[in-house]
Amino acid sequence: MFRKTLQISIILALIVVILGAYTRLSDAGLGCPDWPGCYGQLSVPDAKDGTTIQGFSRPINIVKGWKEMLHRYAASTLGLTILILFFLALKGKLQHQQSLKLPGFSAFFVMLQGAFGMWTVTFLVHPGIVTLHLIGGFLTTVLLVWMFLNQKKTPTTYQYVLKKHKFVLLITLTMLSLQIILGGWTSANYAALSCGEYFPTCLNKWWPPDLDFTNALYWGSLGTNYEYGILENTARSAIQMLHRIGALITTIFMLLLIYLFKNYNHLRFNLILSVILLTIQITLGVLNVVLSLPIIIAILHNTIALLLLLSIVTIVHKIFKKDHHKELL
Repeated sequence: MFRKTLQISIILALIVVILGAYTRLSDAGLGCPDWPGCYGQLSVPDAKDGTTIQGFSRPINIVKGWKEMLHRYAASTLGLTILILFFLALKGKLQHQQSLKLPGFSAFFVMLQGAFGMWTVTFLVHPGIVTLHLIGGFLTTVLLVWMFLNQKKTPTTYQYVLKKHKFVLLITLTMLSLQIILGGWTSANYAALSCGEYFPTCLNKWWPPDLDFTNALYWGSLGTNYEYGILENTARSAIQMLHRIGALITTIFMLLLIYLFKNYNHLRFNLILSVILLTIQITLGVLNVVLSLPIIIAILHNTIALLLLLSIVTIVHKIFKKDHHKELL
């Protein structure tokens, strides 16, 4: 029961992340100006576009409203399944021994993630809140996948991994995580096209002279409407350049990891998968720029980033959980 519920939760988490990206990238984050309902109702009001409802200054946009509500319905369902996981773990319904701490923390975290979903609306898509909400969606999925990996039987084949290689793995995971945060910050500040359709240059220059890195990480006050962004293009271009530099550094560490781990046979499948995902992710990133951010490519870029993170997390689990198991014997 626990394993099946966990599998459903992982699928739901992936759907929620994809729907969240679609909602954000189609500028539907404020499709419903209130939370958890939409214009005071449990679904999008049955009214024509442009209709103003008493108590709400924002006119109704049916399409954007449904995008937002579908994301909320999916997220609420995910939250319910994670709570069920916690109660199943509490009753000892696990297939394999696992601490209650992870299901318990996951239940707490998904409620916190729901709060960030609310704040995304009430704080008018503040870039910091939007980015934290994105990180929360990724972390929720990571927690669920880690639980799923805990439920699998420990493999019999194992090769000792050198400490220096483990260090490179953790650095790679850190760099990839930071790059995902930068990607969320880029999207939340509407900076994806701030360098125009130029790649690898920015505004047809290798390094535009007026990049504003001072305001690139500008947090901003709460209460301001951040829909479509408020930063000048010089700051947005700086954000885009930071994201590109981060992508280059992350790619270097990924390639180094793949090279150093190539002789660990028990990790071969994971490495091949990581190479494929990395190649797809780089291609999608370039296409996002040169094709002016087609929404399907932008959503895939977001999704592959999550899958790439999960591929590295799986390697971490294989190495460190196995080491922990050996120490207990």
